[in-house]
Amino acid sequence: MNFPWRAGNRLSLLINGEAFFPRVFAAIRAAEREVLIETFILFEDKVGSQLQGELIAAAERGVSVELTVDGYGSADLSGAFVTAMSEAGVRVHMFDPQPRLLGMRTNLFRRMHRKLVVIDGRQAFVGGINFSADHLADFGPEAKQDYAVEVEGPVVQDIQQFVLAMLAPPERQRRGWTLRARAKPDSQAAARAGVDSGQSQLVIRDNREHRNDIERQYLQAIGSARQRLLIVNAYFFPGYRLLREIRRAALRGVRVELILQGQPDMPIARFSARILYDYLLRGGVRILEYDSRPLHGKVALVDDEWATVGSSNLDPLSLSLNLEANLIIRDRTFNRQLFEHLQALSSEHCQAISQAQLARGAFWRMPLVFLGFHLLRHFPAWTGWLPAHTAKLALLQPHARAKAARNDTLRRERQ
Repeated sequence: MNFPWRAGNRLSLLINGEAFFPRVFAAIRAAEREVLIETFILFEDKVGSQLQGELIAAAERGVSVELTVDGYGSADLSGAFVTAMSEAGVRVHMFDPQPRLLGMRTNLFRRMHRKLVVIDGRQAFVGGINFSADHLADFGPEAKQDYAVEVEGPVVQDIQQFVLAMLAPPERQRRGWTLRARAKPDSQAAARAGVDSGQSQLVIRDNREHRNDIERQYLQAIGSARQRLLIVNAYFFPGYRLLREIRRAALRGVRVELILQGQPDMPIARFSARILYDYLLRGGVRILEYDSRPLHGKVALVDDEWATVGSSNLDPLSLSLNLEANLIIRDRTFNRQLFEHLQALSSEHCQAISQAQLARGAFWRMPLVFLGFHLLRHFPAWTGWLPAHTAKLALLQPHARAKAARNDTLRRERQ
């Protein structure tokens, strides 16, 4: 396990960029000591530019600001964009930066896929929303449907300590994080607190000691389901164990629903997921495809007690390669709010998939189903052959000439 269960947290579900960005920007404006951000994607659009402005303003008033972006997801950031932040005092880190080969990015795997924001160690945001305008409805038909959770309370300190540990040098990072991760959940205290006390737990996936922690949380929750299991996932191609447990839950009478992409931003996502539909439908799983716009969410709930919101998809990249972070939540009020939203989503914007629909083209799909199942069985072992990147960060420094010119300008303004 990564961190203990923490009771007494205040949790708020944030749906799409319209809810997420104003809350994050307001929190940054209110920061007094520290702003920590990890994000897979930061674009130089209206959202990225507003984030840049908020971080610069925070740094200029003396707040410590650490921003970490992924070297693949945010590879196109311009030097001027980064320099403006660095010169103001924002420390900009890039995860596993790699040179381009013939103009192409080389670090396709082992991405830093987390989306975490921590303000003054008292307020945090966890979810799947990147800092880009395609998480806003006015982006158009390609705007993404996604989720995050805002949290205040004891679990925020765990998130803060984790992000700070990732900023440490590799030798200190390994030693400090390993010691921190040995903390065991106080299950008795969690039971005493009950499931209406904002219980939360940070769970991460890395390529060292915590390779299967998020998957294990899903397996345990699915195995304990008694009434309902609802999974919303953008990129659904889980390992064989997860696939089998989802089907077993339906076979023992649990109402199991999957909400998956019907209008995907990447067609391969829908194609891959559909390879698995027949196996799940024959087990009693109800599958719905969200057709309004690309689905980017990574949330799930079990019965009225367990829920998760985070960055981890149920696909090979998230479960076997990427660095991910999810918040696990045991709180009936939060669970009910998420459930009611997803019920409305499924009834108003989703199409149920039937076995009759799958029967069309079944003759060519069967070989893919056979190959897909065997891929699912063996993929985690195969990925072990790939090099496991360490959490390598590069601090992006402002260009020396630009920095000198800015300093000269500031000196003239003071005179």
